[in-house]
Amino acid sequence: MNKRPLYFDYAATTPVDERVIKVMVECLGFTGNFGNPASSSHAFGQQARQSVEQARRQVAELVGATPEQIVWTSGATESNNLALKGVAQARGVGGGHIITSQIEHKAILDTAKQLQDAGVAVTYLVPDADGLITAQAVSEAMREDTFLVSLMLVNNELGTLNDIPAIGQVVRDRGALFHVDAAQGAGKVAIDLAQWAVDLMSFSAHKLYGPKGIGALYVGPRAQQRLQAQIHGGGHEGGLRSGTLATHQIVAMGSAFALAAAAFDEEKASIVRLRERLLEQLQSIPGVRLNGSPTRRIPHTLSLTFSEGEFNPAALLASIAFSATSACNSASNTPSHVLLALGHDARSASRTIRLSLGRFTTEQDIDQAVQLIKAACASAPAFWQ
Repeated sequence: MNKRPLYFDYAATTPVDERVIKVMVECLGFTGNFGNPASSSHAFGQQARQSVEQARRQVAELVGATPEQIVWTSGATESNNLALKGVAQARGVGGGHIITSQIEHKAILDTAKQLQDAGVAVTYLVPDADGLITAQAVSEAMREDTFLVSLMLVNNELGTLNDIPAIGQVVRDRGALFHVDAAQGAGKVAIDLAQWAVDLMSFSAHKLYGPKGIGALYVGPRAQQRLQAQIHGGGHEGGLRSGTLATHQIVAMGSAFALAAAAFDEEKASIVRLRERLLEQLQSIPGVRLNGSPTRRIPHTLSLTFSEGEFNPAALLASIAFSATSACNSASNTPSHVLLALGHDARSASRTIRLSLGRFTTEQDIDQAVQLIKAACASAPAFWQ
């Protein structure tokens, strides 16, 4: 059996924690908690409903929300679509103005393009040199008809951390709604929706050691009556998202968020130590550069560009699972839109990799990865000829 590669792609997806798997499996099979949570007429449905509501409380507790503000979805992509399309359609199709940025996830950019085609004006903010969107940039882009601003908490490629509380206050002062894609931030950044001026926030379980196919959207009080459902057929989730709730996935997401809350400080400190160990060793490679702010960032995600002639990424493919952010649009095989927005050209983007650390990363993994990367640099001259 071939040895498995080292895993350094936690920003793409995380393995499901064994403790989460246990509670998930308990909701499957005839002897388990398999009932339809929408059915309250018998014990099976009531038990499932209680588990769903407990999970809703667990998600809410991690982010400083109240349980009734959490709406279940199939993941952050659906949450993003519900937020942007739901707000735009609730006010009437066409007209008005929204603000986002050039370095958002495609779930935001593609949705914004759909709204643009329907007649909504869209401003795509350019990040600063550190890969951040500032409150000043948002303020300067606001218009009288701006009704929504949508920005990431943490950039999925760079790991950079926007000042969401400051931006949110600017948006609220101007009367617009503020949506935040927090798929990469939940469990890594202390989020307090009771204090932040945020109206909508998207979450995903599989970025936080839960299963794929389940997520949530926080809907704050200012957005309650300004959001139109995108999926109809039963009026579930307060009329915002119809469909039979997947008890096993929801319970798993709740468990994953509860585990993240319990281990928040410990895990963050551990990741910081591992990140420093990794960077300290990689800095001995000539010309290696960290993309994005060195300070306003989560420790979990590193985007690294290597000098031409100093790196052969193909040499790593069998030994390290990482993201080649130069090809984030794998279907079109185009350079990363995030790196291009930061001023990289296509060739520079092709020498960039994203390494992301997580709960199961060890010091041994770090040291082995560094040696493999250094070996890839040593083999670079033949690669570039």
